[in-house]
Amino acid sequence: MSLRADAQKIIEAAITAALPDTAVKKALSGEDFSGGKLVLVAIGKAAWSMAKAACEVLAGQISDGVVITKYGHAQGELPNIRIFEAGHPIPDANSFAATEEAIKLVQNLTAEDTVLFLISGGGSALFEKPLVSEVVLQNITGQLLACGASITEINTIRKRLSAVKGGKFAKLCEPARVFSVVLSDIIGDPLDMIASGPAYPDRSTSREALAIVQKYGLVIPQEVEQLLRIEPPATLNNVTTKITGSVRQLCVAAEKTCRELGYKPMILTASLSCQAREAGSFLAAIAQYHQDTEQSLAFIAGGETVVQLKGKGKGGRNQELALAAAEGIASLENVAVFSVGSDGTDGPTDAAGGYVDNTTKQRLAEKGISIFEVLENNDAYHALQAVDGLIFTGPTGTNVNDLSVLLIKR
Repeated sequence: MSLRADAQKIIEAAITAALPDTAVKKALSGEDFSGGKLVLVAIGKAAWSMAKAACEVLAGQISDGVVITKYGHAQGELPNIRIFEAGHPIPDANSFAATEEAIKLVQNLTAEDTVLFLISGGGSALFEKPLVSEVVLQNITGQLLACGASITEINTIRKRLSAVKGGKFAKLCEPARVFSVVLSDIIGDPLDMIASGPAYPDRSTSREALAIVQKYGLVIPQEVEQLLRIEPPATLNNVTTKITGSVRQLCVAAEKTCRELGYKPMILTASLSCQAREAGSFLAAIAQYHQDTEQSLAFIAGGETVVQLKGKGKGGRNQELALAAAEGIASLENVAVFSVGSDGTDGPTDAAGGYVDNTTKQRLAEKGISIFEVLENNDAYHALQAVDGLIFTGPTGTNVNDLSVLLIKR
């Protein structure tokens, strides 16, 4: 079996293991929602899948609900649920309109009622009622994405510019109980950062928010600076939270499949957090060190890298990671590196990630494509497309960070 076929099997097994269906059902098992009205709000890239699982467990109990997910991620109607699709990674008018529907849904509830709140990655952009204009919000979000800020840094800023983040949505649900089920897409599962913590108190400070502005030289209007200086509410008394999944599931499933395919696997980390190019170069360096191995090896890393935008090309962090590795593995034999986003989308593209092997650099060169120039222009998508190096899965229904794997086949 080829390296590419092995990669495909590993990807499919890892994503299947991270689907939220079983995890959501487990989180709801044994819970009693009787005694009042039960309404559902689901946000994020996995919102539809999580809501579907909840509907199956709580058949007939959910009286009304709202699902807000990314364009193309809804997969059909659900009973008593209104489904909205909106912008990601930058919120748009549909994000705001759908969020208003969710807010209306939780108004005038009583202490006997429950809001079943299903949260997954991507919720920061999809679930939003801004305290600034749409133009200002999109401009600041764009600046943060372009400069390579981490997801926690981005969400620290987002929370202070929102009427629903940083625990504020849970406050809007009072006096109703909020039962929150969280599919984590952030390393370490920080509840105040996943989807910007709409049902969890904000642990960050105004000093930290202002330091991020200074660190990246963000250009912000005075109204934004004033909002960043406001300290958020410290406590919430109406929320119960269960975390259902994380990137560790991806890594463990990949490890199992690699072993079944004849590789000796090693999980390097489930907390990968650096520039995508650096991660790709690091995996290539590992391949160089182990090039004389007599047995097949697999090195697995989960997490989320970042990209600093310098050019105007097309791509995503997983594509950039893979392409950066291609340079370092070019002189080796039977080596491949691939990296995918578990949600099935990598950056603003239709690809889930990228695949390269020891022949990629040469095949690109034959087409007149320089890896260095491509990376400088952040145009990994078109380079990988030219050598059949893009990975496509379509929307997967989950979102628990990224999976990056180095394969050495003997």
